[in-house]
Amino acid sequence: MKKYIIVSFLFLFAVSNLIASPASAYSYGNPNEEQLAEVYKDMLVKLDKNPPDYTSAKKLFGTLQKEIEMHMGPDSTKTIIGNLDNKDKEATIDNMNKLLVLNIARRLENIEKNFKDYETSKKLLAKGYATYDALSPIVEAKNPTTHNELKAEFDNALKALGNPGLFGVGKKEPDQKAFSKSKDKILSTLQKEFKLKSLEVGHFSESVTESTVKKKEWTDISNLRNWIPIVLIVGVMTLVVMFAIRKNRKK
Repeated sequence: MKKYIIVSFLFLFAVSNLIASPASAYSYGNPNEEQLAEVYKDMLVKLDKNPPDYTSAKKLFGTLQKEIEMHMGPDSTKTIIGNLDNKDKEATIDNMNKLLVLNIARRLENIEKNFKDYETSKKLLAKGYATYDALSPIVEAKNPTTHNELKAEFDNALKALGNPGLFGVGKKEPDQKAFSKSKDKILSTLQKEFKLKSLEVGHFSESVTESTVKKKEWTDISNLRNWIPIVLIVGVMTLVVMFAIRKNRKK
């Protein structure tokens, strides 16, 4: 019987890992990189050529167009593609800068909404900082003090997330109020630096509203489909245990 119970637990472990795989939820990729920031930096290289390579810059932007529209609304991409088609380098960079600020706002707002999820929050903050890192040369060139203050606020935001520690060792309680204070400072500073009227998703057009359909994690118990794997696991374990008990009785 012991053998069958061990097998059942191994089965449970394997299935649980399969269900919890990032492929079934949201893949963060490298937590220290943000795709939008990487595309932005590559676009700047193309636009810095003499003459600017608008065709290549547009292709680079196109690799993230659908994702940007999903999170920021379709008007944001229309604006930037229009800038590229019109060969307006200054407007393209200006609107890309604004798009990156909106992305930072999106990442930090999502942390605040799910503050207790330490691992996810830490990844989102890393991506928010990676986005700022792409913008930082502009901020630093204008005002080094502002740049240093923003870096310090990102550090404060990280500290505010706390730390679950390893088996309780080094545990530090999270401080949502401290995080919100740093978040507000970061966003208000960036909004002022890059002259955004609003940090709402539809800032490119006041008539545009967010239509993003939020993807639910596999842990969303409100979705009946998410109960199917759990029911199957319980069912298989029950059958294994019953089979083992019956076999022992026959001996």
